Amino acid sequence: MNTCLGIELGSTRIKAVTIDEGFKPVSSGDYTWASRYENGVWTYPLEEVWTGLKAALSQVENRDGIAAAGVSAMMHGYLAFDKDWNLLAPFRTWQNTITGPAAAELTGLFGFNVPQRWSIAHLYQAVLNGEDHVPQIAHLTTLAGYIHYRLTGVNAIGIGEASGMFPIDSAALDYDQAMVEKFDHLPAVEQLPWKLRDLLPRVLVAGQDAGILTREGSALLDNLLPPGIPFAPAEGDAGTGMTATNAVAPRTGNVSAGTSIFSMVVLEKPLEKVYEEIDLVTTPTGAPVAMVHCNNCTNDTNAWVGVLGEAARLFGAEPDTGELYTRLYQKSLEGGPDCGGVLVCNYLAGEGVTHMDAGRPLVARTPESKFTLANFFRAQLYATMSTLKLGMDILAAEQVAIDSLTGHGGLFKTPVVGQSYMAAACNAPVTCMETAGEGGPYGMALLASFLLNRENGERLEDFLSGRVFAGASGSTIQPDPACVEGFNAYIQRYKVLLEVEKTAVSVL
Repeated sequence: MNTCLGIELGSTRIKAVTIDEGFKPVSSGDYTWASRYENGVWTYPLEEVWTGLKAALSQVENRDGIAAAGVSAMMHGYLAFDKDWNLLAPFRTWQNTITGPAAAELTGLFGFNVPQRWSIAHLYQAVLNGEDHVPQIAHLTTLAGYIHYRLTGVNAIGIGEASGMFPIDSAALDYDQAMVEKFDHLPAVEQLPWKLRDLLPRVLVAGQDAGILTREGSALLDNLLPPGIPFAPAEGDAGTGMTATNAVAPRTGNVSAGTSIFSMVVLEKPLEKVYEEIDLVTTPTGAPVAMVHCNNCTNDTNAWVGVLGEAARLFGAEPDTGELYTRLYQKSLEGGPDCGGVLVCNYLAGEGVTHMDAGRPLVARTPESKFTLANFFRAQLYATMSTLKLGMDILAAEQVAIDSLTGHGGLFKTPVVGQSYMAAACNAPVTCMETAGEGGPYGMALLASFLLNRENGERLEDFLSGRVFAGASGSTIQPDPACVEGFNAYIQRYKVLLEVEKTAVSVL
């Protein structure tokens, strides 16, 4: 049986999924890892990339039957190498909010929002900081781009991934040349021995050939995969999420919710203004997308589930972790639509949408609030999507049309709960498919399948709608008016809570 392999290096797990000719997942493997906060920087050691990849792939069955593959990873960040591909500085992940001056200056220069986590913001901040390694840079890429290069020898990335490095011209399907020239003419950059295009990987679109697994690449994986496998262009978790949820056509969107949370809405026309809260990226085929990206989603909830499980064990109970999550999620449905006055800010890291450079998780309530387990946990789940809602409200004010919104990721694993809260937050119907829990690697496997099975001139949106998701089962929840009203009341108090959060960041 021929299969297609999707690999994704997410924030908490390295995952590998294979799909069959009918686009159904048939085998998977994973490896748990975590970022480290070292010397003021969120990072991962690159050596662990290979440990994790081998661990995940070793669990995948029928590896000799893999006919195409692709690599995806968390987007953005900073991986700078010299001409021999030696790493010049520790990997700086998307979690970092240490590029404020650079991001602000570039946003003004380009007339285009450049978030702090984008690769170009990291590069320019390193230039402004006068970091010693900057003149030696020969290659700047992403985590997915680096792995793809090591496996195939091809220094190129998919256009969706590229759109998180530097602004894209959707007509040219390449980096925006006018902005490239503006960057190169910045006084601090003009003095350096390189031009920006010399550093950036080439841009490819979905369906294009991106090389094959080399013998050297296979050896890096302890020969768990045979040489010669064709590789699709490396994509970011945003692009794979759009693919996995059939949300690459205009007026469609998706929400990916796990360690971080972000929404992607494919635009019919450009936004009227530049918004710091809204990123403009692309689909894997280069169509413009409005992205609301929030650094914080389920991490604080996970910590509270751990504490509540510890309390249960005091009484001799040994709750299954999955069942504990399910029961707490379901219990939250008994809470008030406005969480009974209980408020949660879940910021463990900084948050670009609300202009926070660090986080301090908070639970707050007034004396008259109804502090029950149901209200508390509902507030926890509202907090996972409250910052996202602030950005989605901007798109609503811009009259961006959304016909369908698809949810995927861990927040949606428990049926109904996260889905109904998201429908209320965005005031739009939310659909979850059977693959909702594993969007990223599944989406990358689909992009590998598109490379392998694309018919002449077939568009990705037609491949997905007509072949992959035709007749796919899923559930759609419409926004409940009472829940919408309750969430709107909650969000007004949440905005006030953010003032408390700012104080907490400054004094704690």
